[in-house]
Amino acid sequence: MTFYQELQLSSTGSKQLIKNTTDKKEKRRHILIYNFKVYLVMVFCVAVVTLYSKLTGSENSVVGVTVLLAVLVLRQADFGIKTTHGLLSIAGIFGILIAGPRLSNMLSPIPAFFVNVFCIMLLMILGCHNVIMYNHSTFVLGYLLLQGYDVSGHAYLLRVEGLLAGMVICMAIFYKNQKNRPYRRTFLDLFREFDLSSARNRWYIKLTFIVSSAMLVMSLLGLPRAMWAGIACMSVCLPFTDDCMGRAEKRGLFNIVGSLIFVALYLVLPESMYPYIGMIGGIGVGYSAGYAWQTAFNTFGALSIAAGLFGLQNAVILRIGANIFGSVYTVICNKGLDRLAQVVEQRKKVTA
Repeated sequence: MTFYQELQLSSTGSKQLIKNTTDKKEKRRHILIYNFKVYLVMVFCVAVVTLYSKLTGSENSVVGVTVLLAVLVLRQADFGIKTTHGLLSIAGIFGILIAGPRLSNMLSPIPAFFVNVFCIMLLMILGCHNVIMYNHSTFVLGYLLLQGYDVSGHAYLLRVEGLLAGMVICMAIFYKNQKNRPYRRTFLDLFREFDLSSARNRWYIKLTFIVSSAMLVMSLLGLPRAMWAGIACMSVCLPFTDDCMGRAEKRGLFNIVGSLIFVALYLVLPESMYPYIGMIGGIGVGYSAGYAWQTAFNTFGALSIAAGLFGLQNAVILRIGANIFGSVYTVICNKGLDRLAQVVEQRKKVTA
């Protein structure tokens, strides 16, 4: 395996390669490449986010995160349709990212709920036809981040410019890497093939409703960072209901673990180091092959911002509470919606 090929491996793949290598010299080589990859990705991510912050303002650093995530996904993933039609999906996705979060923040909680339902459902249809690619986690996450870190006025105009530039970059990378994929499905097939009897489309509906309604509950209670509950729901709501329980347990438990580690760092490190705690979390995510520890380290970036706004104690309580609520709520809603679908199917059979 070449140096470049090893750089393309996931953390799980790199760790497995290191574990399976018996030659000590080769093992050291794999370990060095793995470490180099982690820090290379970290430097690249920081550079992209910093560039976006310089060009569009610090309040729009989340745009850099959103575009970066999209680039990392679209360099390998596809939409299950013709590549040229996939460019239309990218345009539609970025159009939603531009308009949806801003519109929902301009409305009261209940109208905002319907905007979120419409936008998230469209993101699922446009970006997740090929379920195995798991594209929805990137685009719905971007939507929720942009909603949670909202801006207005001139800052919003800069946000639009940043997202449009990101769209062009994503289109170029996507077309270059995916142009030879022989798909026959078209952009319109994404909508033509929508069927309530399809397991995939039922999952679309479940995820859309659960994420949107969880944020509605948070908003009606007057709690900030409703997006945290939405992100937890999105992460736990897997295509197969039986997989959700294990994911929910890890989400809740390791948010507590991550929050406790963050508190320890916050109390031990000098105040001048606080801005770098999120970066430490990013490095931790790079070394984590499993969902559990990725969840733990992902708390660092969120809490480093929230602690400055709400205070350390309130930020930690809010973070843990939102994630436990989102995880439990998703499991309950998943089972309830599955049961409802079964009842409807039984009634159809009786009437038939």
